[in-house]
Amino acid sequence: MVRLLQWLLAVTALATVVVEVLIWWYAQGGDWGLAVRTGWALLRSLGFLLLIRQVRLGRASARPFGLILCVTTLFAVARLVVPKQGLPAAPGVLGFLVLVLLCTAVLVLLYRSDELAAHLQRPPRRLVMDRSGLSLQHVEPKRPPVSGWLLTARVAGLAYGPLMLVPAIVAVGLVLDGRVTLVPVIAIWFIAALGMSYLMGIVTFFLLRGKRWPRPVVILLTLVALAVQLPLCWLLLDGDGLVRDGAPLVVTAGLALYALWRADVPTSNLRV
Repeated sequence: MVRLLQWLLAVTALATVVVEVLIWWYAQGGDWGLAVRTGWALLRSLGFLLLIRQVRLGRASARPFGLILCVTTLFAVARLVVPKQGLPAAPGVLGFLVLVLLCTAVLVLLYRSDELAAHLQRPPRRLVMDRSGLSLQHVEPKRPPVSGWLLTARVAGLAYGPLMLVPAIVAVGLVLDGRVTLVPVIAIWFIAALGMSYLMGIVTFFLLRGKRWPRPVVILLTLVALAVQLPLCWLLLDGDGLVRDGAPLVVTAGLALYALWRADVPTSNLRV
């Protein structure tokens, strides 16, 4: 099952690249925004290669990483499929449907396979010195295992920065078109995106260490990210940008907040 998932992830990464190239090929009058979003979507395909490595090593973070990667990848490709005017090209629509099936299959294997669940819960391998010399062995960590929901909240939080950075880069096209007065606003957008990545990296690090104070901070940063992203998308990129670049952040923020809530609720209080 582990090898099957690795092959499925490799096929998904390849299919993502093929679909994005097809969309670019059939796009009429591709502009700066389409170029930026296509480049970002192509970079995302590398995430599947990283996920293959996490699965192979049996990392517990493979599940939340796979969830966020699949969801945001579908959003990234969907906003490329739908043109600003007219109907989307049939090859792009068919390719997107194929990606939906592949990503669904990846998530089903990650969250429904008992064999994979056991594999991803194995302790990490470390160098151990014993009578036989140095060898790599599975060693139980000293800290208690981290909740899968907390890992999901961390991965989702770390995605805020990139999701804010992409529309900021798209907005640079407005400056290239002569709207130089927007430079300060776009600069603030860049600073907010980079700052969000930095702060989320620090705060969610302590979140995984079992501290209580990062939880309200993650919620506050989530609200700040939405308060920055959504108005700027609307003002600079119009309703089209709000849907293409605002919706992925809204969904990711929802996953982060839901994961925090699930991590706080005792298992006995949840209905199966």
